[in-house]
Amino acid sequence: MAPAQEPRRRGRPGHDLDAVLAAAVRLFNENGYDYTSMYDIAVALGITKSSVYHHISGKEQLLQMAMDRALDGLFEAADEVRDLDVPARERLAQLIRRSVLVLAERFEYVTVLLRVRGNTEAEQHALARRREFDGLVTELVKQAQAEGGVRPDVDPRTAARLLLGMVNSLTEWYRPRPGGAEAIADAVTALAFEGLRAR
Repeated sequence: MAPAQEPRRRGRPGHDLDAVLAAAVRLFNENGYDYTSMYDIAVALGITKSSVYHHISGKEQLLQMAMDRALDGLFEAADEVRDLDVPARERLAQLIRRSVLVLAERFEYVTVLLRVRGNTEAEQHALARRREFDGLVTELVKQAQAEGGVRPDVDPRTAARLLLGMVNSLTEWYRPRPGGAEAIADAVTALAFEGLRAR
């Protein structure tokens, strides 16, 4: 399924598509996707349900848009890293660091993404994109191993999953705050690539 086209932004000031999406994402995270209705989203915005439908076709479209917003940030980071003229180990470290920054910047969207289980077509599409991103990280691990920058005795796919697991775990305890993302990104990268052993 191709990503849904975002409809044209229109409607009352303060209640454009971004406002509708932000309200939906907040409710998806608080109550769960299945337990959030279009009426709930309308109430949160202080508008009628028909006004919400003025922006989108339904709840699943909002879910897909939320997941795509998180995934787009990750793929943008991967594109930026791909163009760096540095060894694969450094590109891998930069991708992990930038993934943390994407998570912090798009925290609620990434949280929605990490909770889906493939129950709808939109969720299956998002999970396929997640597997594609996992594949990019795995390939970087392989390249780094081939260059001698990463230990060769660890399975690349396992390494990729563990690295991304460190990043994704932030949704369980980290709360975005001004200036906090850079420090967390530095800590995750240092621990992932240098370990806890004192130098």
